Amino acid sequence: MISPRNILRHELIGLDVLVVRASNPGHAGVSGRIIDETRNTLVIRTERGEKRIPKRFSLFRFRLPDGITVDVDGSSLEGQPERRITMRIR
Repeated sequence: MISPRNILRHELIGLDVLVVRASNPGHAGVSGRIIDETRNTLVIRTERGEKRIPKRFSLFRFRLPDGITVDVDGSSLEGQPERRITMRIR
């Protein structure tokens, strides 16, 4: 079960997200559902199409399936998703 405590080690695809802050001001405020993740970006499906948002220098607000929201600094999400899921959190 995904929770604020284990979100860094969980699959992000399918979660609703809001970009709270981004290095590109045009990315701040983008919201939608994550449809893909790469080492350095999240792809978000919005009402206006797909947006590719860099993880570095961004702050994301995820809505978990149980309705809880959690803010995550994008730099902590950097790296290949399959490796991030298996890493140990200290």
